[in-house]
Amino acid sequence: MKRKSAALAVALGALSIAARGQVICDAHTYGAKGDGVTKDTAAIQRAIDTCSAKHGVVKLAGGQFVSGPLTLKSHVTLDIEKDAALLASVDRSDYKAATLMRQPTIEPFLHVLNADEVTISGGGLIDGRGQVWWDYVKGVKDAGILGNDHPRPMGLLIDHSKHFTMENVTFQNAGFWQVVPYYSEYLVFRNLRILAPQRGAPNTDGIDPFSSSHIVIDHYFASVGDDDIAIKSGAINSPGPDAPSTDITITDCAFESGHGLSIGSEVAGGVQHVHAERISFKGTDQGIRVKANRDRGADISDLSFKNITMDGVRTSILISEYYPKVMPEGEVAAASIGRLTPHFHDILIENVKSINSDWAGVVIGLPESPVIGLTLRNVSIEATKAMEIAYAKVKLEGVSIKLGTHVAPTATVTGK
Repeated sequence: MKRKSAALAVALGALSIAARGQVICDAHTYGAKGDGVTKDTAAIQRAIDTCSAKHGVVKLAGGQFVSGPLTLKSHVTLDIEKDAALLASVDRSDYKAATLMRQPTIEPFLHVLNADEVTISGGGLIDGRGQVWWDYVKGVKDAGILGNDHPRPMGLLIDHSKHFTMENVTFQNAGFWQVVPYYSEYLVFRNLRILAPQRGAPNTDGIDPFSSSHIVIDHYFASVGDDDIAIKSGAINSPGPDAPSTDITITDCAFESGHGLSIGSEVAGGVQHVHAERISFKGTDQGIRVKANRDRGADISDLSFKNITMDGVRTSILISEYYPKVMPEGEVAAASIGRLTPHFHDILIENVKSINSDWAGVVIGLPESPVIGLTLRNVSIEATKAMEIAYAKVKLEGVSIKLGTHVAPTATVTGK
C-alpha cells in the first residue's frame, strides 16, 4: 500500500504540472533555426528562461535543433514533438569544465539543477551524438593514456531537483551516462526509449539513479552499451556522507543489449526498497545484478524482482560482494567490518524464467558479511553452467536449473 500510494502521488504531481503548462514558448520565435546545422543553444535557452517564469512549455517542432549544453529550470516543460530532434553539439569546446557529483568533469548536455516541476515529453528525439566522445576515449586509450581523466558529457543530469517527469521520448547516444538522477526525488520515467550501440559506446548506461528516491520507471525500453539501469549511491572509497537510493519502482520494462538491471557497484550510501516487476531481458549481458565491494558498500536491502523473463542472457542472476570480480579464487580471509563493508539482505527473486543462458548465476558474499535473507522462489533457468553459492544464506523454493537436457542440482555450495 505504501509503495502504491507513493507511485500515485508522483503520477498526480506529474498531471498537475502538465495542466499548468499553458504558455507556449516556440523555440523558433526565440531565434532557433532547427536546420540541423546552426547552433540554437542561445535561442533555446532564452525560451527556457522565459517559459520557466510563466510555468510554460518550450516547444521544439518541425526541425533538428543543434545545441550545446542547456539548463532546464523550474516550472518548465520541454516538449520535443514527433517531427523534431534535439541534437547535442559535436564541438567539444562547447562543453565547459565543471565539478559535478563531487568530481571534476565537463558540463552535461542537459542539466536540471536545483529545480522543481520539470518535464521532458513530446514524442521526439534527443540525440547526444556521442560518437565524437567515444572516438576520443578510444584514441587516448590506444595511445596508452590510462585513467579516468578523460571526461565526457552525461546526456541528462537531474541534480538536486524534485518532481521531474520524462515521458514519450527517445534518448540516445550520450557521450557518457545517459540519464542520471543525482540527489533528486519524486521522479517519473515513463514510455521512454534509451539507445546506444552495444559495442564501441563505453559507459552509455540508460538510467542511473544516484542517491535519489521516490522514483517510478515504467514502460521503459533500453538497448545500450552498459547497464540498462544502474542504481548507485556514493563513490569508491567515498569519504561520505552519502545518501541512499530508496523507494524505486521499476515495472513493465524491456532490455536488449546492455548489462541488465543493476544495483551497484558504487553504493556507499546504501540502497533500499527497490521493487522490479514484469521485466524482460533479451540478449543482455546480465539479467539481475547486485554488486559491490569492500571499498564501496553499505546496507543493500528490501529488494524484489518478480515476474522476470530472460532469453539469451549470459548470466541470469549475479549477486556479488567482490565486484569487479564475480568471485574470488580459492579461500577468502575475513576482513574487519568498516563503514564501506557491503551488507546484502532481504532480497526476493520470484517467478523468473530464463532460457539460453550461459551461466545460471552466482551468489557470493564476504566471509565477514555474508548475503542473508535471499529467497529464490519459482525460478526456472536453462543454462550451460550451474549456479554457484558461497558465503550466503539462500532459501530455495521451486527452483529448477536445467543444464542441457538434464536437470542439474539447484546450486553448487562452497564456503561457509
